[in-house]
Amino acid sequence: MKIHLFLSILSVALVCPVGSVLAQEPSKRGRVADNWDEAYKRLRPLADKSRLKGPHPTTEGKVLTGYQGWFAAEGDGSGISWQHFGGRRLGPGHCSFDLWPDLSELGKDELYPSPFKMEDGSTAPLFSSYHPATVGRHFKWMKDYGIDAAMLQRFGANLKSPRSFDFNTAVMENVRNGAELHGRAWAVMYDLSGLQKGEALSVIREDWKRLVDQAKVLEDRTYLHHAGKPLVAVWGIGFNDNRQYTVEECRDLVDFLKSDPKYGGNSVMIGVPYYWRNLSNDTLKDPLVHEVIKKADIVSPWAVGRYASVEAVEKNVPGRLEGDLSWCKDEELAYLPVIFPGFSWQNLQKSRGRNSPLNQTKREGGKFLWSQGLEVARAGCSMVYVAMFDEIDEGTAIMKGSNVAPVGDSKFMTYEGLPEDHYLWLTGQIGKMVRKEIPKSANLPKRR
Repeated sequence: MKIHLFLSILSVALVCPVGSVLAQEPSKRGRVADNWDEAYKRLRPLADKSRLKGPHPTTEGKVLTGYQGWFAAEGDGSGISWQHFGGRRLGPGHCSFDLWPDLSELGKDELYPSPFKMEDGSTAPLFSSYHPATVGRHFKWMKDYGIDAAMLQRFGANLKSPRSFDFNTAVMENVRNGAELHGRAWAVMYDLSGLQKGEALSVIREDWKRLVDQAKVLEDRTYLHHAGKPLVAVWGIGFNDNRQYTVEECRDLVDFLKSDPKYGGNSVMIGVPYYWRNLSNDTLKDPLVHEVIKKADIVSPWAVGRYASVEAVEKNVPGRLEGDLSWCKDEELAYLPVIFPGFSWQNLQKSRGRNSPLNQTKREGGKFLWSQGLEVARAGCSMVYVAMFDEIDEGTAIMKGSNVAPVGDSKFMTYEGLPEDHYLWLTGQIGKMVRKEIPKSANLPKRR
């Protein structure tokens, strides 16, 4: 561990010199669009060579991960500053992420000087999802560690202005190219969070039409399928946290994605509350929630924050999985459990004037994630969703993380001396366990 920590410090020193030496290159794509005509014009297919017809990847036996892709940096060419890092006020004492990423493999043109400083006074750079090479590298990591597919988060609330719409378009293009280059699958996951009444149907429906007609996403040979049909995910159905859109809208949206004569014909995965089956705790007490779930093809309950230790996993998760799987079997639905490595959002909450502990749900060196994967494998689930690949905001990321972080008024989690790829590797091992390629064991596997 001490040797690894020394190498991590050395690698940071090599790629993170004092700010004036750091190289950066604005995106050749240019600034995000500031009008709808330009934003829509940029929504286009991949090159013909990348749009070969099937056979498409499927969900069976796969490890899926959520991909936020929402990070922008000052100097990346997008013109929207430090998106999801902390905005234009970014600096020590004001940021919105808790986990410091490992950037030792990024090229100089992918490193953007931030206001943060390392202990030796050198500038601490950050990355941008707007840069194609960075997203491409993330997909290479997925390939290297056996992660099969990424569910690209497409927030409905970000589709209502040309600037945020175009940023999302750029990231989607990066994801499509990364998936093609590295043989990974991808699919659209619409997140309904933040949409107002009436928008869950109208905003998502119109966007899906454009993705099919203009971007031609379904022609990507890497687009993920389920049961022989393209997979579209809709996250945020049935939660009781005062969302403005209605369950009725969600029902109509699922009907559209499945049955519309031109834009339907899809398998639909829905992200629901953890206690969806009982209509309790985090779930609306509305029987219509079950009606919508029965229309779907895959049910995926959101587990993040519902338990916070290995002991809690061992006590509560087996029974929850057993009941959910039985319900889904009776309704002929597939089941996609969610697992996560830990949770922390101190800096994000601080930016909102609230207090929260750093490293709130401890990772326990990977034991927390492994214990969940073990229960998923024991239950006989055929696939698993890891939340998330790049969610450093809330500390659930499995991407390569650093063992050294900047000093100052903002505190950051690190991987505490573990290899920077520890959670990527562990996720791949969980996939092997789910596919019965390695034995089910309560002990963390050993790296060779």
